[in-house]
Amino acid sequence: MGLSALVLSGVLAFVNPKAPAPKAKNVILMIGDGMGLTQISYGLLTSTERMNFERFRVMGLSRTSSSNHKITDSAAGATALSIGKKTYNGAIGVDENGLPQKTILEIAAEKGKATGMVATCVITHATPGSFIAHQSSREKYEAIAGDFMTKDITLFIGGGLDHFNKRKDSVDLTAKLKANGYEVITDMKELWNYQGAKKVAALVAPKHLKSMQEGRGDFLPRASQLAIQNLDKNKSGFFLMIEGSQIDWGGHANDAEYIRQELMDFDAAIGKVLDFAEKDGNTLVIVTADHETGGFALSGNEDDKKQNAVIPAFTTKSHTATAVPVFAYGPGAEEFMGIYQNNSIFDKMMKAFGF
Repeated sequence: MGLSALVLSGVLAFVNPKAPAPKAKNVILMIGDGMGLTQISYGLLTSTERMNFERFRVMGLSRTSSSNHKITDSAAGATALSIGKKTYNGAIGVDENGLPQKTILEIAAEKGKATGMVATCVITHATPGSFIAHQSSREKYEAIAGDFMTKDITLFIGGGLDHFNKRKDSVDLTAKLKANGYEVITDMKELWNYQGAKKVAALVAPKHLKSMQEGRGDFLPRASQLAIQNLDKNKSGFFLMIEGSQIDWGGHANDAEYIRQELMDFDAAIGKVLDFAEKDGNTLVIVTADHETGGFALSGNEDDKKQNAVIPAFTTKSHTATAVPVFAYGPGAEEFMGIYQNNSIFDKMMKAFGF
């Protein structure tokens, strides 16, 4: 085939919606809980340096309503991403009829890929829980922890140790994790020094991790990088979910500085992920949110030339129904342009994997 024919073939493949999308060896899904466009805009306005969000060239909008309410909660929002079906508020890995559905993490594991999760909350919380557990309610933390015992997840890093070893049933699930071949890590220093080849269960806080304001430091970008280095050892590729959990909590508290610090921390983690993806060339990165929290707005007086400032404001202490942004980079990124329902992100990830 001549050069002109090759060029024409490439152009036709790009414009033809039926042409197969490039397959990704790895997929990294990053979820900024409660992160709407205004939260990102606030980061852009207050940052003194170029943010990693600005490295993306493909963007879309996700509609977040659950199956039973125009305003979703984190459980239904994350479950839509993990199973590809809308479900009711509070549901963890089950459809609107309460029936368990395989998650993208479980499917990736069945296909021989390494799998992992990183979060700044308890690992049994609504968002991470929705990728590994199947429960009727997000409040069943100990049951969600129990679901980790039956799943083939390679690595998970977050808080929530109490849900594994200080349970109402007195069962020490950390002992079961060790019996299942996991290196159980409960100390942050031990985590950063870990060089082993075992599966990793890092439960580095009894409950949630500290906020950035409380001195959490660079945990999320560092844990994200560690997770990638561990999972990338699998020649078949990997699926990794990373959550910036506490952007949402800043919204619930109507605390703009809380939001800003958590957003900037999440952006630092995005930087680590994009650095890897750019070098790797076979990794699809998706950054989105489960919903927006706080009805966050940036107001001010545009006629006040002396002030030249924006004033953070909120319309609620709860979630909102606004669409949230989706950013994508890597093989199959073009699929994420446009406006679509949140559950279709699952289908786009499956297509990128070639499943």
